[in-house]
Amino acid sequence: MQAAPDADTRILGAIALLGVAAFAIICGAAQLVRTDYSVLHTPLSFYALGPFGGVVEASYFALAPGLVALGAGWYRALARNARSAAPLLLFVLGALTLVVTAVEFTDVPNQPPTLHGLVHVLAAGATFLCVTVAMLLQSWRLRHDPRWRVHFRSAFTHAAITFVALWVYALVKTIPRGLAEKVVIALILAWLWRAGWWLVRDRTR
Repeated sequence: MQAAPDADTRILGAIALLGVAAFAIICGAAQLVRTDYSVLHTPLSFYALGPFGGVVEASYFALAPGLVALGAGWYRALARNARSAAPLLLFVLGALTLVVTAVEFTDVPNQPPTLHGLVHVLAAGATFLCVTVAMLLQSWRLRHDPRWRVHFRSAFTHAAITFVALWVYALVKTIPRGLAEKVVIALILAWLWRAGWWLVRDRTR
């Protein structure tokens, strides 16, 4: 049985788009205004420290409900036999760990390690893992719904590339850390935007 598109599903997609847009615009602008940081070598977490740090932190809080909305929206949009609670739960977990990442600041270089710095690193890693696995699982579920199957190949390929990029970032330390992390983030945001856009427009063709 196919799920019919409805206003609530489109609203959830719109919430996801707003969260992604807020995060992308604010964090992108931070790369330009924080000239004291290197775009290539400075991870995004450091932009939450110092000037404009509060705005960057707020963008994390904007993206978190967007993740939940996206998971809920796709759960509603898919046919019952294509639904799985796993992607939704992973998006919710990713949202929660993203909030923890924002609240617990990263450690400052050349200073003793702190508990909040450790929590930040663990939460950030959990966020990346939860969201990228959710992307893979959600993409895979598209193939079980005739209405959305047309998007399966591109969505799953995009998610798989992002997942591989995440592990390259985690394991290959010779790549500039800021650049590698931001490439992964950009890939994630692009997938989230496409998924939210499909919900809003009911793009089944």
